[in-house]
Amino acid sequence: MSTSFRRWIFLLLALLPALAVLAGPPAPAGAPREARVLRIQDVIGPAMSDYVIKGLQRATDDAAHVLILEIDTPGGLDPSMRDIVQAILAARLPVIGFVSPGGARAASAGTFILYAGHLAAMTPASNLGAASPVALGVGGASDPDGKAPAAKTGDGEGRAEGGDIQGGDVMAGKVRNDAAAYLRSLAQLRGRDVEFADEAVRKASSLSAREALEQGVIDYIADDIPDLLRQLDGATVRLSDGREVGLQTAQARIVHDDPGWRTRVLSTLTNPQIAIVLMMIGVYGLFFELTSPGFGLPGVAGLISLLMGMVAFHMLPVNWGAVALLFVGTAMMIAEVFLPSFGALGLGGIVAFVLGGVMLTDTDIPGFDLSLPFLIGLAVASAVLLLIAGGVATRAHRRRIVTGTQAMLGLSGRVTHIEQGVPYALVRGEQWRVHSNDRLLPGDTVRVQHVDGLTLEVSRLSSPATPGKGV
Repeated sequence: MSTSFRRWIFLLLALLPALAVLAGPPAPAGAPREARVLRIQDVIGPAMSDYVIKGLQRATDDAAHVLILEIDTPGGLDPSMRDIVQAILAARLPVIGFVSPGGARAASAGTFILYAGHLAAMTPASNLGAASPVALGVGGASDPDGKAPAAKTGDGEGRAEGGDIQGGDVMAGKVRNDAAAYLRSLAQLRGRDVEFADEAVRKASSLSAREALEQGVIDYIADDIPDLLRQLDGATVRLSDGREVGLQTAQARIVHDDPGWRTRVLSTLTNPQIAIVLMMIGVYGLFFELTSPGFGLPGVAGLISLLMGMVAFHMLPVNWGAVALLFVGTAMMIAEVFLPSFGALGLGGIVAFVLGGVMLTDTDIPGFDLSLPFLIGLAVASAVLLLIAGGVATRAHRRRIVTGTQAMLGLSGRVTHIEQGVPYALVRGEQWRVHSNDRLLPGDTVRVQHVDGLTLEVSRLSSPATPGKGV
């Protein structure tokens, strides 16, 4: 063995203790495993999907043993729900769906998320189901006649055979079939009841906790999270990478990862009403800055508000043609202030604004649709505010200037004396050197016609009664 090779071996052996220190001490054999808990509450939207996806990533990075999704939701937007489901399916740790606390529900989008979990549980007096889709979101609406369109089912696994949609909306039928197939695929993946998955979408069926357990929709009924962890102990789940993980949760340490300020801010921004108000504040701020330059604050606040409104619109399932109508309506209301259209532009702007707001979203989900009274009130209030602001701005432009050199024009003064052939006059309490094409005498009354640096161009108004030496 060469000397150089032995030196490398000795160097490696010397570095091993340092590498062990950098790697950190191993976890004690008796250390409790961590059960991370995320809460899915209220309506599911972009903010909630961001919270769940990032919370799942944090749990994975922190080597949590299991992740529990505590669900209590009436539903939410389809894109946000699918983002959460995809994150669960790709998870590298066991994910447990748990409808909790007592009286909670996993309706609509919540049903999809519960089905996606490796294991599912509910508390007594809770329910799930009613997963019929609507427009852009997953909600509980049905057809206008209150009936779900007829659909044929295939074998015992619940595969649809197509089925004709008679007397119903073709697009609504496509959305319903897509949602039904999606929930059935989740049921097949997790070994849960496929028949109820189909009925939950097509017939908006719901189940109580006991019924769900008896039909094989869920795996456990637990009073709370500690009770659930005791029941989960010893269970085995298969992850997306094919690994089988045995759960050891009897003594697991429960860590709640509640929504932080980021989620709360996103939840506020992704409210369509807030988004429209931010857009209007942005437009008004820029309008006031352009009509009254120099303040700075309206322009800065307006630009920030407008950008935040655009970010909110980007996160929401909105109709961008409707967003354009909102901007056109606002621009027409602003134009009414300056153009003599006898109200045509203002009225057209209000109509365009209301139509844009009505068509902005179409989810039938509380919190994600705009009411007609809100839109009309906001449009009328905007028009009144713009008319008042425009009137004030117009009067300000017509008002005589009272500061600066321009304010000197038209003022009168009196010639006080003549020094070295140059007359001086008292104007506005100050001595000014004056020049005039008229012959000026001390005591003459003059009027300012022009300001040339520190010299006033004046015209004589009257002469004094006593004669004097003029210029």
